[in-house]
Amino acid sequence: MGFDKYYDIDLVNKTNMSLDEFNEKIKEGNGSFISEIHSKFLYRTKEEILKPYQVELIKLQAHLEKNNEKMIILMEGRDASGKGGAIRRITRYMNEKHYRVVALGKPSDVQKTQWYYQRYVEQFPKGGEIVIFDRSWYNRAMVEPVFGFCTQKEYEVFMRSVQRFEEDLVEHGFHFLKIYLSVSKEEQARRFEEREENPLKQWKLSEIDMQMQSRWEEFTQKKYDMLKYTNTEKSPWIIIRSDSKFLARLNSIKVILNSIDYEGRDERLDFTVDNDIVITAEKELELMDMKRVVKWKD
Repeated sequence: MGFDKYYDIDLVNKTNMSLDEFNEKIKEGNGSFISEIHSKFLYRTKEEILKPYQVELIKLQAHLEKNNEKMIILMEGRDASGKGGAIRRITRYMNEKHYRVVALGKPSDVQKTQWYYQRYVEQFPKGGEIVIFDRSWYNRAMVEPVFGFCTQKEYEVFMRSVQRFEEDLVEHGFHFLKIYLSVSKEEQARRFEEREENPLKQWKLSEIDMQMQSRWEEFTQKKYDMLKYTNTEKSPWIIIRSDSKFLARLNSIKVILNSIDYEGRDERLDFTVDNDIVITAEKELELMDMKRVVKWKD
């Protein structure tokens, strides 16, 4: 996909199309035009389905503000698993004064000398606020050890200490959710290819991204270890299949809404998560164990 598509004069002309002209286009049955309309229709329909649940997220925010409560949500997953899109749908209509999305870059030289969790703790929410981490301290469980950005000792210390750290958060009254978006190898490859071809998405591709497919099994082993050793009763992992971006977004929102008993919940809505999309860490580990002998798959 090149720039020609974005600057096609035909697309510009369509923005001035009258209703009668639009109806004529439909009657002509032009394949590319119908396909384009169908794609836009599906996108709009999916966004409309999310809106009632996005209203509920505003109610949840109001509950947290009223009761001076704090919420931390970790959004984890491999590259191209859909974290950014899910976060945008979660926060789209939220009160900007009462939420923050935190995506920390590489630690500075000073931060490297500090307690590992310190730069994350500095971003924690105040009363009445939600903080969503787009990747979190779990970089040390997957990305850092695979690419050699931490030592084996640092990795082992993290894996031993993170349970105590998170349980302390819960005991201090934080609402705490750990969501892992799980994308298949095939879908990740398709999304990388789309990013490579689409000039609006090429910025998303990094040097590390290009190695994700070739190092798939290494990441899968680290994912397995992460779920096995950091999934606890007080801070469990919630796995969300994300090959379908829409279903991942809808179920992520439902998971968040189901985590807090907030006022004004609209009981007409279906808050039940899709059991084919949302699974426990225990179930994910069981499935991974079954596949280990043959081939790793996310």
